[in-house]
Amino acid sequence: MKQKTFVKTFQEVQHKMYFLSKRLLTSHEEAADAVQEVMARLWEKRFQLDEVRNKEAYAMQMVKNYSLDRLKSKQASHLKIVHSNYDSEERNIEGELERLGQIKLVQNMINELPEQYKMIVQLRDIQGYDFEAIENIMNMKATAVRVGLSRARKMLKEKIEEQYKTEIA
Repeated sequence: MKQKTFVKTFQEVQHKMYFLSKRLLTSHEEAADAVQEVMARLWEKRFQLDEVRNKEAYAMQMVKNYSLDRLKSKQASHLKIVHSNYDSEERNIEGELERLGQIKLVQNMINELPEQYKMIVQLRDIQGYDFEAIENIMNMKATAVRVGLSRARKMLKEKIEEQYKTEIA
């Protein structure tokens, strides 16, 4: 793979790699370092990349694995998923505070999910990956990804319903 082809192939996925790494490592510097390291490794493997069918999923899997290795090296006990929504000029302060509270509540509920479910929810619902890419990134079969997502969503739904029942009572 020539330099021009390499740059064209991985230029757009670099941003996605950064966001995935940042969600896992929760540090801008650590995430940027992880992406830089993975890009260097991809460049070293550029001649073998022609055999890879889905290069984006391959790169995402590499950055996920590298980020998880960095977490293990730091003896981190859990992953933190951070999600930010888009701002709108039409919102009022009360509505904004309520929305932020709801986002924080859902973030906490996602953080309470088992690790595999958290990753699947993040990749599918937050980052918008298709099932094939998630299969490749997570090294799982299609049915396992779908079942995991379904179970994670069901757990979230039950937690949210329980939270609102508690608030109303």
